Amino acid sequence: MLLRLPASVSLLALALAAASPVMAQAPAALPAPIAEEATLATGPRSDLHAQVLLDRAQFSPGQIDGVLGSNQKRAVAGFQAAKGLKVTGELDDATWQALQPDAAGPLATYTLTAEDVAGPFLPVPKKPADQAKMTALGYASVAESLGERFHADPKLLQTLNPGVDLGKAGSQIQVPNIAPTALPKAAKLVIDKSDSTLRLYDAAGKVYAQVPVSSGSQHDPLPIGEWKILGISRDPPFHYNPKLFWDAKKGDKKATIPPGPNNPVGPVWIDISKPHYGLHGTPEPGHVGKTESHGCVRMTNWDALRVADAVDASVPVIMQE
Repeated sequence: MLLRLPASVSLLALALAAASPVMAQAPAALPAPIAEEATLATGPRSDLHAQVLLDRAQFSPGQIDGVLGSNQKRAVAGFQAAKGLKVTGELDDATWQALQPDAAGPLATYTLTAEDVAGPFLPVPKKPADQAKMTALGYASVAESLGERFHADPKLLQTLNPGVDLGKAGSQIQVPNIAPTALPKAAKLVIDKSDSTLRLYDAAGKVYAQVPVSSGSQHDPLPIGEWKILGISRDPPFHYNPKLFWDAKKGDKKATIPPGPNNPVGPVWIDISKPHYGLHGTPEPGHVGKTESHGCVRMTNWDALRVADAVDASVPVIMQE
C-alpha cells in the first residue's frame, strides 16, 4: 500500500488492549460444541483444532475459521520446516504430535463482560471522505470485536454459539482456545512474496514465528531488497492521498482518516526506509494472504501488533521473491 508515514500516534490504550487479548477460561467444563453447519468439525484433530494449535505455536493461520485453506497450509508447512519435519503442508501424525505438547483442546469458554458489549459499535463508511468525518474507526459490531480478540472469523463465533446474544453481558460463549503471548525479539524479518508469509528469525538463524501477509500487486509490486525500520506508530491516523492509489475514485480528495482497528492500516504502522511503504494491520483480516495489497505488507491486526512488539530499528527487513 502506498502510504505516507503517520504524523501522530493516538488512542494508544486501544492498541495496547488489542495487543493483549483477554485469556479465555480453561476448557475443562466445556459443553459439547454446537455448530449450525454439519460440515464444520470442532473436535480434536479438526481443521479448527489445527488452526488453534498453530496460532498457539506462533505459526499463525490468519483468521481462524475452521475451514482448510491456503493460510492454514502455509502455517503447517512453516511449522514443519521449523520443527525439522517433512514439509508437506498436510497434517500428518508427526505434525499433530509436534503441535500438541500441552494437549490443548480447540475450544474454551468465555463470559461476556459489560465492557465487551458497551461499544460504541458504528458502521464504517466506505468512502475516505466519510471515514474522515468519524472521530474513530472502531468496531462495527460485538462479533467483530470478539473476532479480533480471539483471532476468529465473526461468522465462526456465531456458528459456535447459535441462539446466544453476543450483545448481552454475562452470556457464556465458546471461542477458539488461543493463548496469546508476546513474541521474543527478532534478529531478522523476512517477507516472502511467493509464499505470502512474514517470518521472524532469532539470532541463531532459526524461524520462530510466521504470519500470513498480503504483499504487493501488479500495480504496486513489493519492493524487493533489504530495508531498515525507521519507526513504529501505534493507532496511527491514515493520510489518504488519491494520487498514490491507482484505483482511487474520481473526485477523491486528500483526507485524514482517524485511528482505530478499522482504519486502513489497522492499529499499527511499521515504517521502513522505502518511501511510502510499511508493514501494518487491516480492517479485513479474512482477506490477508488471499488478496493483493497496494504495495505494502498487510497482516491481521493481532499479528501486526505482535510483530511490531518483536522488532525495532536494529532488525533488518528483507523482502524477497
